[in-house]
Amino acid sequence: MSNDPLLQPYKLKHLTLRNRIMTTSHEPAYGDDGMPKDRYRLYHLERAKAGVAMVMTAGSASTSRDSPPVFSNLLVWKDEIVPWMKRLTDDCHEAGAAVMIQLSHLGRRTRSDKGDWLPVVSSSGIREPAHRAFPKQAEDWDIARIIRDYVDAAERMHAAGVDGIEFLCHGHLLDQFMSPLTNTMDAPYGGSLENRARLTLEIVEAVRKRIGNHIILGLRYGVDEMEPGGIDIEEGVALGKMFRDSGMVDYLNINRSRIHTDPAMTDMIPIQGMRSAPHLDFAGRIRAEVGMPTLHAARIADVATARHAVATGQVDMVGMTRAHMADPHIVRKIVEGREDDIRPCVGATYCLDRIYQGGMALCIHNPSTGREQTMPHDIAPAGVKKKVVVVGAGPAGLEAARVAAERGHSVVVFEVADQPGGQVRLTAQTKRRAEMIGIVDWRMAQCTAKGVEFRFNTWAEASDVLAENPDVVVIATGGLPNTEVLAKGNDLVISTWDILSGDVKPGANVLLYDDAGDHAALQAAQLIAEAGSKVEVMTPDRTFAPEVMAMNLVPYMRAMQDKDVTFTVTYRLLEVEKAGNQLKATIGSDYMKLDKTAVYDQVVVNHGTKPLAEIYFELKPLSANKGAVDYGAMIDGRPQPAAEGFQLYRIGDAVEARNTHSAIYDALRLVRTV
Repeated sequence: MSNDPLLQPYKLKHLTLRNRIMTTSHEPAYGDDGMPKDRYRLYHLERAKAGVAMVMTAGSASTSRDSPPVFSNLLVWKDEIVPWMKRLTDDCHEAGAAVMIQLSHLGRRTRSDKGDWLPVVSSSGIREPAHRAFPKQAEDWDIARIIRDYVDAAERMHAAGVDGIEFLCHGHLLDQFMSPLTNTMDAPYGGSLENRARLTLEIVEAVRKRIGNHIILGLRYGVDEMEPGGIDIEEGVALGKMFRDSGMVDYLNINRSRIHTDPAMTDMIPIQGMRSAPHLDFAGRIRAEVGMPTLHAARIADVATARHAVATGQVDMVGMTRAHMADPHIVRKIVEGREDDIRPCVGATYCLDRIYQGGMALCIHNPSTGREQTMPHDIAPAGVKKKVVVVGAGPAGLEAARVAAERGHSVVVFEVADQPGGQVRLTAQTKRRAEMIGIVDWRMAQCTAKGVEFRFNTWAEASDVLAENPDVVVIATGGLPNTEVLAKGNDLVISTWDILSGDVKPGANVLLYDDAGDHAALQAAQLIAEAGSKVEVMTPDRTFAPEVMAMNLVPYMRAMQDKDVTFTVTYRLLEVEKAGNQLKATIGSDYMKLDKTAVYDQVVVNHGTKPLAEIYFELKPLSANKGAVDYGAMIDGRPQPAAEGFQLYRIGDAVEARNTHSAIYDALRLVRTV
């Protein structure tokens, strides 16, 4: 028996959990018409099979028709969900994991133009900034109906065989009633803390009456809203004692902060560059003062932090949810003594940001997550060993080398630089984004362990590649900044890479023209601003930095809003020319004919990259497949057509400017069948 605190069993009510690690409820947006079909089921099953003690499904599954999801949440108000949920539950049980589901009414945290176009309801008419709806204050018949909907939903989940139900209070309707910031009602549901907590306790009581005591019921709530006039830690503790004394609640899952704006959400779910486990001490205080089983998750991304959380008695069960998106096999690797093999969560929060823009959750550097049906996490060995040459050791090239080595092939990687990483290494030079280097370091460790040969400081020529007698050649040479976007004056501008690398120092008055909308622009803008310069970020788009997305935007704004930075949208940079020792910019618009000018002493252009692919085009006529990719075979997971001679492929930014996830996904799905 292991003495690792994380591997000790834990008894929660009648349920014995095999260890202390769980995935907390979250909505990956893999549902199909509100149902947890195969994609959803296999995502959770992967973690269950790898040893996680409990999978909590369905972040805020919708209990009522006037709680329409804003991003593909499960619809537990439908009877048809029962068989789908039962199959998920049965499969995870067979794998040894307990299963819970989180139920919620969103309250004002939705929109009336979603779902059935019903009025949004809350405990006041105060709008939530994130979703912008103006709710109506709940009437008595609304409250009665909502309680009934919760009970019906709980009964459906009980029929599906789940081990427990978690009611999400935090930020949603129940919390909107509990918080004095959002509850303007009179008694019996407004005023005192007891009145504000009344709806939550009435729902729990009604569910207990309907489905009995032989099921776990928990509450996930905010113990401290971190805002004047809101729930503070004293009220948070008092609420915990109220739930405990009801005798109907089996555990508490602790959150902190609010979620009504992007900055508040980011404080609750920190991203890279922010403190690890920032709310763990609050969870520990609730456990100590309330004395109930306590669960918690908030940027507990590594095993050492999780182990500390349990070993010091801060929590009984620790949630490692984003960490399990990066590597679903964490528990298995702990058990097998392979912690060094765990693919790290780098805190990029590509997963959550995609959800909040209406996409599915995807990990920035594990493309198998959410694609378990078609892209297994384990790489199958090849039937025939081949010689694979990779040119370029950025994220795409490293992934190609890793996967080829996992397949059992002999792999050689050429890299012109003296170290691996490509654009990720440039990104990681920014202190706040330094964790991104984990994408590179993990792959280098995996490649080294599997005997991949690296040749750094080597500009590979076609003859060098051919001298290796390769069976497969993968070109992953990336791209170079594209600043050739102006009608005049392209020779007078610099790129964001020049700023980020330190090759060019910031000017005193800088125009940063961003026509790509990605991280490079804001990273460069932040660096320029922190150097004490004035910077204007201009974009022809109607919003700035659309590719950065909500949660990642927050740290940039916090770093720049108190500095001399302005954001100008809907204007297009047309020309740049010298004006003495300064630069005159001619600025137009896509919306109307417009020519205005402004003077700066430096102009920085961010317009993505141009493929650096000369070697690909040299090798193309010599290759068996002439560089062609059978997209159907690639998408279906079948090998590329065989031919006499070497196969040639190019991936990542060597094809076109895209993001890190795309580059790694390119490599994985091409090479996994080589």
